[in-house]
Amino acid sequence: MTIGTINPKTAAGISFPKGALWDMDGVICDNGEIHYQSWVEAFAKYPEVPFSKELFTKTFGMNNFGVLQTILGRDPEAEELTKISDFKEELFREMIVGKVEFLPGVEEWLAGFKERGILQSIASSAPIANIDALRRELGLDDYFDAFVSASEMPSKPNPMVFETAAREIGIAPKNCVVIEDAVTGVQAGVSAGCSVIAVTTTNSVSALHKANLVVERLNRVDFNAWANSAAA
Repeated sequence: MTIGTINPKTAAGISFPKGALWDMDGVICDNGEIHYQSWVEAFAKYPEVPFSKELFTKTFGMNNFGVLQTILGRDPEAEELTKISDFKEELFREMIVGKVEFLPGVEEWLAGFKERGILQSIASSAPIANIDALRRELGLDDYFDAFVSASEMPSKPNPMVFETAAREIGIAPKNCVVIEDAVTGVQAGVSAGCSVIAVTTTNSVSALHKANLVVERLNRVDFNAWANSAAA
């Protein structure tokens, strides 16, 4: 793991990829607080549920089954999962309108990958309706070749979402870089066989130590120096 501001010919020894697999929440945009507030409102109907900011941070990056499984200490019943999740996600989609923007460096990276012919996929635990909402808010169709939701898959740290996203763009996982902010997401990317770059939007450097590279924000990496080194 390399930490800090990187301006080398290669980013911490990570070969320039053929595919880029992006987590969405906390990576593309900093919407973690909106997620937290929507969970707070959803759980307000269930005062017996021990929800807290600490539990939110622990479960950030999981799909809703994984979130509720962790918080409830048991598998949620199907009706329970649907009722709580649907209400929470409706709140979230209402809250984000006009309130999200790209995190520093993200749009430069997206454009840089696209200019160099690197295929890109969203690989998010979020429901597809949330992905679609952020596609509209941020114009993500301009950059991405695939959009993969893990809401019906095993939750991260299971690597299925990244394996699926790599397959969707036709690139072997070993030739892909995963960009993540969640501990479970980093673990999933490593298990999928990808290189992993982590940003400290929602977690500390130490918590993300399994990534190949940890940076505060993507604008701390000289993208063009990294890309140009691959062509040298």
